[in-house]
Amino acid sequence: MAKITFITTNDETITVEGNSGSVMELAVQNDIKGIDGDCGGVCSCATCHVHVAPEFMDKIGEPEEMEKDMLEFDDDVDEYSRLSCQLTVSDELDGIVLRVAK
Repeated sequence: MAKITFITTNDETITVEGNSGSVMELAVQNDIKGIDGDCGGVCSCATCHVHVAPEFMDKIGEPEEMEKDMLEFDDDVDEYSRLSCQLTVSDELDGIVLRVAK
């Protein structure tokens, strides 16, 4: 079971647990404000944009081309940006900290 911490745009820190599915699904199930997942997780809307804490970037790897292309349309992108629909909940992500993009 992975514990994943979200920091909302209001600086509220919320830690949730999961063992399967995408990080976006976990966020939506736990009503994390700012993670909408409008496209249902098919990487076509960027409403699940998060900033990964730098110390966890090695654990999640680089985004694939489709995700990179989608992120280009978002205003708040940086080198730590990922779409949470493209991150799979696993023990590897235990302790990860994600800041919800504005």
